[in-house]
Amino acid sequence: MEKKWSWGELLLLISICILGWRVSFINGATDPGDVSALNAMYSSLNSPPILTLWSSSGGDPCGQIWKGITCSGSRITEISLTGLGLSGSLGYQLSSLASLINLDVSSNNLGPDIPYQLPQNLQKLNLGWNNFSGSIPYSLSQMSLLISLNISHNQLGNQVNDMFWKLSSLAMLDVSFNSLSGALPQSFSNLTSMNAMFLQNNQFSGTIDVLTNLPLQNLNVENNHFTGWVPERLKNINIQEGGNSWSFGLAPPPPPGTPPANQDYRYHKPGNIYSPLSSHAAGGDSRSGISGGALAGIVISVLVVGAVIAYMLVKRRSKRSSSDIDKQKLGNLPIVSPASNGVQDPLAEMKLVHTSSSFDAKSLDSPASINLKPPPTDSHKSFDDNDTSKIPVVKKTIVTPPISVKSYSIADLQMATGSFDVENLLGEGSLGRVYRAQFDDGKVLAVKKIDSAAFPRGLLEDFTEIIANVSQLHHPNVTELMGYCSEHGLHLLIYEFHKNGSLHDFLHISDEYSKPLTWNSRVKIALGTARALEYLHEVCEPSVVHRNIKSANILLDAEINPHLSDCGLASFITNLDQALDHQVGSGYNAPEVTMSGQYILKSDVYSFGVVMLELLSGRKPFDSSRPRDEQSLVRWATPQLHDIDALTKMVDPALKGLYPVKSLSRFADVVALCVQPEPEFRPPMSEVVESLVRLVQRSNMSRRTFGSDHGSSFRTDDPDARETS
Repeated sequence: MEKKWSWGELLLLISICILGWRVSFINGATDPGDVSALNAMYSSLNSPPILTLWSSSGGDPCGQIWKGITCSGSRITEISLTGLGLSGSLGYQLSSLASLINLDVSSNNLGPDIPYQLPQNLQKLNLGWNNFSGSIPYSLSQMSLLISLNISHNQLGNQVNDMFWKLSSLAMLDVSFNSLSGALPQSFSNLTSMNAMFLQNNQFSGTIDVLTNLPLQNLNVENNHFTGWVPERLKNINIQEGGNSWSFGLAPPPPPGTPPANQDYRYHKPGNIYSPLSSHAAGGDSRSGISGGALAGIVISVLVVGAVIAYMLVKRRSKRSSSDIDKQKLGNLPIVSPASNGVQDPLAEMKLVHTSSSFDAKSLDSPASINLKPPPTDSHKSFDDNDTSKIPVVKKTIVTPPISVKSYSIADLQMATGSFDVENLLGEGSLGRVYRAQFDDGKVLAVKKIDSAAFPRGLLEDFTEIIANVSQLHHPNVTELMGYCSEHGLHLLIYEFHKNGSLHDFLHISDEYSKPLTWNSRVKIALGTARALEYLHEVCEPSVVHRNIKSANILLDAEINPHLSDCGLASFITNLDQALDHQVGSGYNAPEVTMSGQYILKSDVYSFGVVMLELLSGRKPFDSSRPRDEQSLVRWATPQLHDIDALTKMVDPALKGLYPVKSLSRFADVVALCVQPEPEFRPPMSEVVESLVRLVQRSNMSRRTFGSDHGSSFRTDDPDARETS
């Protein structure tokens, strides 16, 4: 007997089919950019078997439920790989994980460097208990949604740079048990949500006054080199301060405008944010239950079934008008709530209330590829001025900061330089002469004597502004301003001294004390200089245009680390155009500078590309001694950059063929982008940095490789090594 299907049974069958198709479709494909990032990460982790279902190519992390991965729809939102004994590095594509909000790889053996480009929408980052060394990367400065940061129990060193101005949502910071040194950065004062800070067992020095007005509940500064007094306000919180060199007796009065010490700033709810972040602390595996994609499929299926039922009812009640039907359909539409992001931490949930709208827009809808916003062409705007929602109005007011470097007298400098004796002359640049200065305490510094033609007389206030601004520039690859002198109409700048002189000397002046730079050293110099420019263009506010990028302004220290000099001077010296006139035919200037005198951020990018060409070829940017068609380095080299045979012929003969061909080709690709004639086609420096980082990692140029280069690449016995700027 043939069975007749009722309308209800047919509708049920249709809904089951639609639901099954929809769920399988949603869970079947992870965003390609996210997949690529995890593939690169798996390879960089040495393909550990413990990461079940992971692969070095392809795969479906969300559909196959890769170990430690949590998704929302097709995007990866959490990576939790704590305590798995992993080694290697985290790869070079993490920044493409635009929806990632929690990254926890604590308690492993990862190193040596923290990845330079981290996911920008992270809210919780835990890299604690690993083997990371080097410095804290500057990309952290752009992670404005960050709530919790743990990089404790590593081997991080150097001074913590001033990178925390935008991290006003950060509530927990743990950098304990490292080798971090120097004074606490001034930008700590902008951590207005800071609840718990752990700085113990480092080598920090100076005072902790910058922490005075933070809403801290827990603070640990034990076993450092702090001095001064513990501010009265901080004595009212849970503080551990032993193992420092505190002053005793009566503390000096607080600065004017400081709130009273007994004011209660403890408005954050206590939670488990002080312990290392892990999936266990967050309540176990957050993947249990129906995923966001499946929930969306169910909702869509219900809507389809509801629409069919409504249509059948309408057919039976034909007396209703079409307008009534439309109203009924609109009235029956359910409101679809956003999928849960899986955040269990109460403080994180509190923060998500304020950031949910921006998170949905940026993370769930962002493209899979790396999307770095290029800086504007206006040198007086920060690189993200278009995003006005993130920039406090107060930051747009330009106020000259206080001078934070030492003031020297002319007498001191005359003694240290032998009355500016020609024997102490290190070099002469576009802004004046540079002298070697040795002081009574044995310290050696470089003294730049500003040419009066570049800086007119009677502008003492302008010189003070220069000092105040330049003294705020702190980056491992930017030459540090140590002091200044302004007496008797003379203006002098005192910088740190680098015994290996300039890159120009290494490449173009050979002597008995020097040996050719190896290929790895050249890539290292290019990457360090690129990071310095990225800092000036995209971290500093307002952006700093250098305007004088050349190999003579890239100084090398004892380990061949590059330090960009003359930073911050171009924007303030009124007659710089005249001072730089001699550079018109030097080969460094971008076409827009040569044609119209217009100098923008992308002009720096062009000049940097020329420096990269110098590193690649060993040639000067302009050399009148060569045949006419080879005098301009850019004009001669550009047509050959994508021809591997021609490229190998133009490589610096001093390398004697000792370089990886693939690395050379990728290096040339970056050069070709930087020296584009049209400024709009040149990449921002953040993309240049990322390309060079990827080049280094793909070539497996480890720190040990760099170390072997040093022994054969720098002057060791030359007391008169020249430093030109």
